[in-house]
Amino acid sequence: MKVLLIKDVKGLGKAGEIKNAKDGYARNFLIPKGFAKLATDDVIKEWQEEQKRKEEELKKELAELNELKEKIESVTLHIKHKLGANGQLYGAITNKEVAEHLKEHGIEIDKKHIDMKQIKTVGEYTVDVKLGHGIHAKLKIVVEGE
Repeated sequence: MKVLLIKDVKGLGKAGEIKNAKDGYARNFLIPKGFAKLATDDVIKEWQEEQKRKEEELKKELAELNELKEKIESVTLHIKHKLGANGQLYGAITNKEVAEHLKEHGIEIDKKHIDMKQIKTVGEYTVDVKLGHGIHAKLKIVVEGE
């Protein structure tokens, strides 16, 4: 019996492949558990359309992430912070504070996506922002004392 694999099946094949499976294995295990569908012309055509739709969504999402990357890299955050006794910052600048400053520029990023150590001194810093799908943006931060 020919089946279209919906999920990877160990010993049989990867998702999207059309494989020959024994009738009992297909009817009693693969199809009821949602690992495969009977490989009819309609099912194959539907699967191909679904894959095209997913591919288009991925392209659209990647384009949006690249736009966001350019927007982030064009921004330089100027953060003013109180200074302590010896030129050190009173407290530290964390990824939460950076996320709040980005929000003021109209860029909403979860603080978990900002990869940085706490900033404790005045100066210029470059911070990595993870956007997903392997896309990273470099954010420039200028820390000034008050």
